[in-house]
Amino acid sequence: MSRWMARFAMGLCVGALTLASSAGAQAPQGTAPAAASPPGAPTHEQTQPLDVSVRVDPQQVRIGDPFTYHVVLTHPKDHRYELAVPKETGDFEFLDQTRQRQDGAESATTTFAVRMSAFALGTVQVPALAFDVATPEGPRQYSLPGRQIEVTSTLPPEAEGQGADLFDIQPPQEVPIRSWRLVLALLGALAAGLLAWALLRWWKNRPKHVYVPPPQPLDVRTRKALDTLKAENLPARGRVKDHYFRLSEIVRGYLGERYGFEALECTSSELMSSLRRLAPPNLPEDKLMRFVSESDMVKYARADASPESCRDALLFGYELVDKTYVPPQPIQAPDNAAAPRVQ
Repeated sequence: MSRWMARFAMGLCVGALTLASSAGAQAPQGTAPAAASPPGAPTHEQTQPLDVSVRVDPQQVRIGDPFTYHVVLTHPKDHRYELAVPKETGDFEFLDQTRQRQDGAESATTTFAVRMSAFALGTVQVPALAFDVATPEGPRQYSLPGRQIEVTSTLPPEAEGQGADLFDIQPPQEVPIRSWRLVLALLGALAAGLLAWALLRWWKNRPKHVYVPPPQPLDVRTRKALDTLKAENLPARGRVKDHYFRLSEIVRGYLGERYGFEALECTSSELMSSLRRLAPPNLPEDKLMRFVSESDMVKYARADASPESCRDALLFGYELVDKTYVPPQPIQAPDNAAAPRVQ
């Protein structure tokens, strides 16, 4: 019985020691976050690039003129740098920025070109630039201190000795205009000159009444064309193909104007179909068909034609005009028309 009591007392002691140790271990865990996040800590941790290069172009600038602030950052490839546009720039004005990135084998280079203008004379400090950095561990920040730049006046060096100085911007002032008479007079003279020039141009280019004689009858014009072709004697000069081309155009032009259809635009089959549909009297259809076929063979199939064939084809043109042309009848007055009065 005493042995059992001893074991029970030993178990109570071990349990008490275990509870005490567990309570001591949990107490630091509850207080650690408060020590890790003190009040006023920054939102993102700071980071540093591998290399930084800064250049101001130009080093000396006149007041109000823009200059370029070049920043070259070399950083790990898995980092991305973005410029946070400054809100307060003091004596500087932020104009615009450009960003370029180039990846290498083990690192990357990001180049920023920031255009600014300064409005304070002397050696001034460019505002610090803040960059937002995206990393695999989370967002970080990087702050680049500003460099110095020399800002000069827009006046020449001898201006101060001569009494010249910068003046403040003056308010708008009214500029009186005495009269519009001179302007209106000039506009009137310009308008009169333009009107005279237009009238002179119209007078020179006016349509002139030129007497145009009435066209000759169709049969006369066609025979003249055949006479001209005959006088050229193309077959004797080895130009049989040109002879048939010219003769075919004369015959087709005559048929088209005589019967009122586009004979020059028709194929050979369309030409014959149109004439059969019109059924003109006295038309030598067989000879015309033979002439059309012979012309196509010479013009398109490079067939040869004897001088006798060329002469017969030309004679067919005269024969076609003689058989088919009917001179227009003069308009006759009706029988009951009043006779002309003789004074």
